[in-house]
Amino acid sequence: MGRPVSMTGFGRGEKSSGRGSWIVEFRAVNHRYLDISIKSPRRFIGWEERIKKEISAFHLRGRIDVYVNFSDQGIETPRLKTDMQLARQYLTCLQEIMTELSVPGAPDLAMLAANRDIITPVDDEAGTERQEELWPTFREALHGALAECQQMRQSEGETLQKDLFVRLSDFKEKIDVIEQSLPQIIAARENSLKERLDNLLSGVDIDPVRLAQEVAILVDKTDVSEEIVRLRSHVEQFKSFLELDEAVGRRLDFLVQEFLREVNTIASKISNAETAHISVGMKNDLEKIREQVQNLE
Repeated sequence: MGRPVSMTGFGRGEKSSGRGSWIVEFRAVNHRYLDISIKSPRRFIGWEERIKKEISAFHLRGRIDVYVNFSDQGIETPRLKTDMQLARQYLTCLQEIMTELSVPGAPDLAMLAANRDIITPVDDEAGTERQEELWPTFREALHGALAECQQMRQSEGETLQKDLFVRLSDFKEKIDVIEQSLPQIIAARENSLKERLDNLLSGVDIDPVRLAQEVAILVDKTDVSEEIVRLRSHVEQFKSFLELDEAVGRRLDFLVQEFLREVNTIASKISNAETAHISVGMKNDLEKIREQVQNLE
């Protein structure tokens, strides 16, 4: 399975046998966790866990909607049974609700039939065996849908990967600009502090060595060299994750948060108009990167 892959995709699988025809449609969108919803004929509700297990071999995250359609060919219609005791209890409860809430009318069959536990298929070994005979054909249809969806996810993943590399390159250029201008920013900050202190301390006798030390401390608070080093490290780590043959969406999302933390620190340390403008551009880059990352598995 190629990586990175998108969490968004669609697939359709069809398979027929002498006992029936299957159509399986598969829709996947981004989601924080793996959330699978299966809509299938009622008689196959017992397959849900098996279907989820098949899907989880392909998907680690995402909202997955599976639609299963089966056309019978010589398959006996399943026998049904009615739980009359449960039906009476539901009827009593509905009557109590309608009386208490002053709802006009009376409970009808539609209300009772809405509860799936009142009318259920008869469990018998022969019926179970017939369903098991259908599983291999259904599984082929399911895997056909999964394969088509996976192809779409890989194609979109490649597009997202290329886009992220471009956006990361733009972000890195802004880091370079800040790093190149850092000596001038520090020098300007030092001169500005000295001028302000000279005005404030005019006529005050103070140790020049102590004054120089205080200025150096204030100037050091403007130095963002450590933040730049960490940003460069994050950039390289981000690139390496994009090249991995495994799910990296969560790790990339975490790195984007770390990027933003460092950029905010730089913006707060340097009260420089040009740097402030660049940091705003970096935040815009990170927001676009985050949007793309959240589509990756």
